[in-house]
Amino acid sequence: MATINPYLNLPGTTEEAFNFYKSVFGGEFLAVIRFKDSPGGSENVAEADKDKLMHIALPIGKNILMATDSIGEMGMGYKQGNNYHVSINTDSKEEAETIFAALSAGGQVMVPLAMAEWGDLFGWFTDKFGISWMVSYSPNRPQ
Repeated sequence: MATINPYLNLPGTTEEAFNFYKSVFGGEFLAVIRFKDSPGGSENVAEADKDKLMHIALPIGKNILMATDSIGEMGMGYKQGNNYHVSINTDSKEEAETIFAALSAGGQVMVPLAMAEWGDLFGWFTDKFGISWMVSYSPNRPQ
């Protein structure tokens, strides 16, 4: 069964925000990936943005709060109203394909569902109601 987690876009304040959230909720970060450390990140990101966070994840109970610094080079550009996504993590490739196709129908696909450079099946779209969704399947995640 798919899990749903919030995914935040922040205007360069992700690290500060997540250190604050960690102080409130406790726990340890599951992932901290800077743009400079991502595959292809060094070539595609401005020098001033290389130390910003491409991805961070903090477990809160059975959920995971995730985020990125919205930088212009990645096409997101922070503005109020686009600062979140609903992230769906599926248990199978087939489930990811089914959910992506159904939810994106009538919407706008920004990133078609495909294998991403970090090893997950990933896609991103806005549904016909204006809600931003990310669908992922991690084939190497322990089940």
